[in-house]
Amino acid sequence: MTDTGFSGEQQEYLKGFMAGVEARRGTLLPGGGEGGAPPDALRAAQDATIARGGKLVPQEDAKREKHPLDRWEEMAARAASGAFPKPIDDFIGRYHGLFFVGPAQDAFMCRLRIPGGILSAHQLDGIAEIARDCAGPYADVTTRANLQLREIPAARGIEVVARLAELGIIPKGTGADNIRNITASPTAGIDPQELVDTRPLVRALHHHILNTRDLFALPRKFNISVCGGGAVEVLEETNDISLRAVETPSGLRYRLTLGGITGHRDFARPTGIVVKPEEAVRVCDAILRVFIAEGDRTDRKKARLKYVLDRLGMEGFVGLVEQRLGAALERVAEADLRHAPPPAKHGHLGIHAQKQAGLNYIGVVTPVGRLTLPQLHGIADAARRFGSGTIRLTVWQNLILSDIPDAALSAACDAIAALALGWQASNIRGGLVACTGNAGCKFAASNTKRHAAELAAFLEARIAVDAPINIHLTGCHHSCAQHYIADIGLLGAKVERGEDLVEGYDLHVGGGSGPEQKIGRMILPKVAADALGPAVLALLGAWMRDRAPGETFQSFTARHDDAALAALAREAA
Repeated sequence: MTDTGFSGEQQEYLKGFMAGVEARRGTLLPGGGEGGAPPDALRAAQDATIARGGKLVPQEDAKREKHPLDRWEEMAARAASGAFPKPIDDFIGRYHGLFFVGPAQDAFMCRLRIPGGILSAHQLDGIAEIARDCAGPYADVTTRANLQLREIPAARGIEVVARLAELGIIPKGTGADNIRNITASPTAGIDPQELVDTRPLVRALHHHILNTRDLFALPRKFNISVCGGGAVEVLEETNDISLRAVETPSGLRYRLTLGGITGHRDFARPTGIVVKPEEAVRVCDAILRVFIAEGDRTDRKKARLKYVLDRLGMEGFVGLVEQRLGAALERVAEADLRHAPPPAKHGHLGIHAQKQAGLNYIGVVTPVGRLTLPQLHGIADAARRFGSGTIRLTVWQNLILSDIPDAALSAACDAIAALALGWQASNIRGGLVACTGNAGCKFAASNTKRHAAELAAFLEARIAVDAPINIHLTGCHHSCAQHYIADIGLLGAKVERGEDLVEGYDLHVGGGSGPEQKIGRMILPKVAADALGPAVLALLGAWMRDRAPGETFQSFTARHDDAALAALAREAA
């Protein structure tokens, strides 16, 4: 073998990078080839819709009039006049990472793009400084292992975007009809049980997406997740494209599943296909281009990949992908795949040995994802002082500090505690997830973050749960906190109380992810927020009292019908 001078990781990254280059040349398109420019995919897909007699939705009309990436000067003009955008202009601004969140807040929110959730201490310090100067004095960790800045005045929106770019963080395409932040194993490269370090592939995908204009032409949003087989769940089955590392008789591959969208009660579906790491960028590009061509542009409610799969069937959809690629995809029977051990429930918390001898990572609990400026700076400082200066965000709205030597563990834990954060959590708080809620989102019916904190405090004072439980609170049907895959999922609702409407939740149970993959079921609608604690306590108490040896909460609820569980919760509430 010729000595290239590159490490295995560098070679894998370069292969992915070159695959992206080839994709951008148009070689994945029918008739494409060296030197051939692909046609305008957005215009072609819209023309095909119109030719079939379809009527484009207003968002498609706006994209057709002028590409959203070409409208920066309009955003700059509004910023100069201190004006927020009208609805369709707000849609356009989301292509650049800015969301007007009125009437919940008379402000912008900026969603970042942090591929795989990994950033440096320098970047985190810079984000904190931007928040100090241009936004509310905090940042929120999201369920895509990302960060959001809020309370941004009209005049400061494009300044936030520009200053993020100077940090190497490009929020382009983090909203509207685009590919969102790529999620991946947060312990990539340091996890003793992983099959592959996903960082090179995530980087190659990230840059391919940012630099391929046609991929900002989707019918609706799109999620991609890459799992290397590590000990921390990344909820890859909730994504439109899921790539999970497996061993096959021919070597390492990524198992491909498609169409996950749990807000619509669907996990990603098996395809029977496996993908070589060096071919993953090309395959993802081809899938995206079929979605661009085939996705619905007349009905926003049916514009996700799931509905293309429903219409074409998996075989029909994969056939179109293979046409784009000009070759058949590799298929391996499920029985011939070897998976890494399953991830640990709440494995994102606590102290864990890395595969590098003498080094450790610490999973840090955040208060439902929100970090103040002192905490942001303190985390960055701890990462520099005790580790490699690396911070890893998780889809559980928590974070990980990595590469901490054995001798520095005690001091690192002391520094975390000094920030009013911790590396240990109760089994209730360890899986507590909440979306922004109506304090910052116009769609939400309830104040999810406040109610999550109140619910955890109520439960912890009354019951000691001895096994991990996931409780997710989401404010609306968009299900940003993925309530359907929680042990206890709470969906915001307005509840009648006399002549008034108060905040509350529809109560779901029995959801799960990974080895417990299942969509939860609603057992009780419209529980007022102030009655939520007793209702959930009754369910947890019944499980602790009546469970079989080793029985999980999910299994316990599965063997009880809706009426019995609802009666428990209703009587307590």
